[in-house]
Amino acid sequence: MNYQGPNQEQLILEEITSQNCQVLEKPVASSQTLIWFKSESIFVIDGKQEIFQPNQILCLTEFHHLHVKSMGKARMVRFNRPFYCVLDHDSEVGCKGILFFGSSQVPVLTLDANGIDQFETLWKVFVSEINSQDNLQQEMLQMILKRLLILCTRLYKEQSDLKNLTSFDSDLVREFNFLVEKHFKKIHTVKEYAELLNKSPKTLANLFSKMSSKTPLSYIHDRIMLEAKRLLFYTDKPIKEIGYELGFEDIQSFSRFFKKNEGKSPSEFKAELV
Repeated sequence: MNYQGPNQEQLILEEITSQNCQVLEKPVASSQTLIWFKSESIFVIDGKQEIFQPNQILCLTEFHHLHVKSMGKARMVRFNRPFYCVLDHDSEVGCKGILFFGSSQVPVLTLDANGIDQFETLWKVFVSEINSQDNLQQEMLQMILKRLLILCTRLYKEQSDLKNLTSFDSDLVREFNFLVEKHFKKIHTVKEYAELLNKSPKTLANLFSKMSSKTPLSYIHDRIMLEAKRLLFYTDKPIKEIGYELGFEDIQSFSRFFKKNEGKSPSEFKAELV
């Protein structure tokens, strides 16, 4: 089921099985995707194998590389930025830096019995509305998607380390995550991100200590490492070029950084992929 608006707006609802799961592997520019698993499935995301159980929801952006190893049944909601920009609507849905554009770890949330009922209802309304034809269709579909994103954000906050934070602190973490997503190729220090947030590095360190054992610097390094592995795994770019792209002055500094975080050099990592 596919909604196409007059200005390149697109919303796709799809019942996914092993017969059509290839749609998940094809990235769509400027899009976000929610996958609601109805039975166990196994994916490789950015080179890492993940097993998903029934009634888990996976949140993906266009930048994730996904390969399906084993596909059960799932439902997919995919929308592009012209249809609904989560950055423009962040004050309403609060998902920027949580569900999307905010972590080297792919967000996964689990539905309880109440959540399953809510999502089943929303899916039925989605399907009904996407098959209607009137001048209010796009607005109605956007309202349903907004409700879905709010529910997902609430659930993920409750099920993640963010539950230990106040609303103000949670917003600060989201902004930090989003800034890292935007600037990790150029900015590598906590001090620089703290300046962008008009906070001190110590404030960020204290905030993250409330949330988990990971430091702000480890979040920055994890994001750089994720991109480094993606580029080594999915492209034929020389290691030197990858290092420059990720903000390192020379191949030696990039190699030292990579080995410190991965336990092997970029060339060793790439050789194991052959």
